Amino acid sequence: QVRMVESGGGLVQAGGSLRLFCVASRTIFCFNAMGWYRQAPGKQRELDATLTTGGSTNYADSVKGRVTISRDNAKNTVYLQMNSLKPEDTAVYYCTAHVKSDHGPDYWGQGTQVTVSS
Repeated sequence: QVRMVESGGGLVQAGGSLRLFCVASRTIFCFNAMGWYRQAPGKQRELDATLTTGGSTNYADSVKGRVTISRDNAKNTVYLQMNSLKPEDTAVYYCTAHVKSDHGPDYWGQGTQVTVSS
């Protein structure tokens, strides 16, 4: 089991940036991948980015070039740097932990709200 707490969300104008943080209650090195998902109002949760322990990344087409996922194993922390934000990026963002890198999330954080105004 692992508990993950996200922070860093908030209200930002279009074109702005935010950095999301995800702190885990235990080492994240044991997970083959960590990720970020989003859920916009009225929509299903969808993948934004994943990062494996080997350093491989996977980004949704909608965020490529604007978003960077990174991790600090020593701090049990995963980051999501988001630039050039758009109103359609408004969503609750969830940190995820994956036991297998090619599988969906096994654990979810509670989410952090990001609102982008036009």
